Amino acid sequence: MTKYESNIKQVHFPQSSIFAKLADLRNLQVIKERAADPAFIDNLRASGQVPEDKIDKIADLASRLEFTADTISIPDTPLGPIALRIVERDEPKCVKFEVQGAPVAANLWIQVLPTSTYESKMKCTVGADLNFFIKQMAKKPLQEGVEKLADMLSMIPYGM
Repeated sequence: MTKYESNIKQVHFPQSSIFAKLADLRNLQVIKERAADPAFIDNLRASGQVPEDKIDKIADLASRLEFTADTISIPDTPLGPIALRIVERDEPKCVKFEVQGAPVAANLWIQVLPTSTYESKMKCTVGADLNFFIKQMAKKPLQEGVEKLADMLSMIPYGM
């Protein structure tokens, strides 16, 4: 299994708040709600953080997400249903996930450690079971993806 790690991100919320939000995936339903908000999409376009040609694709993908306490799933992909399922909760420092339904075995770890009473640091690690040829092609996109995931997770309002 090849591992891809994000840089460590500073998060301005306590470790317990971050863990509580990530350990119950229904708390991330806000992703779907924001993607349906025209004002949010306009702000995303104005920010320039996401290429214009990707914004509608991201909004469409977010609208199809389904949330339970243990899974985030997309029921209608070309490969069939794909889910990210929590397989372990190590309160308050780590949530481990496994990808289900994908053609490649993969997992995700989100680690959270306190830096003070009200702040924490976070790191994401993705592991994927890739053959040699795919590993060479996927290295850069997977590294960029885990970094963007960590960036996104570090911006969630964990106190709400």
